Amino acid sequence: MPVEITRFEEGAPEEFGALFHEGHGRPRLAIILRPHKSLTPEGFVWFIAMTAAMLAIPLLAVVSSPIFWGLLPFVGLVVWAMWAGLKRSWRDGMLYEELVIWPDHLRLTHKPPRKPALVWQTNPYWVRLSIRPEGGRVTDYLTLKAEGREVEFGAFLAPSERRDLYALLSRELRG
Repeated sequence: MPVEITRFEEGAPEEFGALFHEGHGRPRLAIILRPHKSLTPEGFVWFIAMTAAMLAIPLLAVVSSPIFWGLLPFVGLVVWAMWAGLKRSWRDGMLYEELVIWPDHLRLTHKPPRKPALVWQTNPYWVRLSIRPEGGRVTDYLTLKAEGREVEFGAFLAPSERRDLYALLSRELRG
């Protein structure tokens, strides 16, 4: 699921974790966004196996000739390239964004793959939420703005998911 929403009720926490040790008390809301992953680990294995099998079929015609040994490295290279490309795509999919809202504090963490996390913190009272149906980097471009800085949120989500997120954050930041 690309969007995980956790609401925290009033009162003492049943268990404690990093969110509760920041000097801001208990957060009201935590949202974690992850990009969609269309290929499961089992699907990855099947895809590589089927690719290798389909590429091996033409080799059967030349299995006992020197042409077989000339073509085999290229078939292996193609299978390796597919495997490496899919693995790289998976690592790039490890991106996530986390928005945590306390009554007096807001923290947005953007964690790109293979890079350090980018953190933006502000007071939620001053945050202005905007969504641009057209003209942004993506359709329904969602941004948060405060203290002269504007940051994007959920650019990798589908437009309908960004609209739902905008509605949720509009209620939460005004409430």
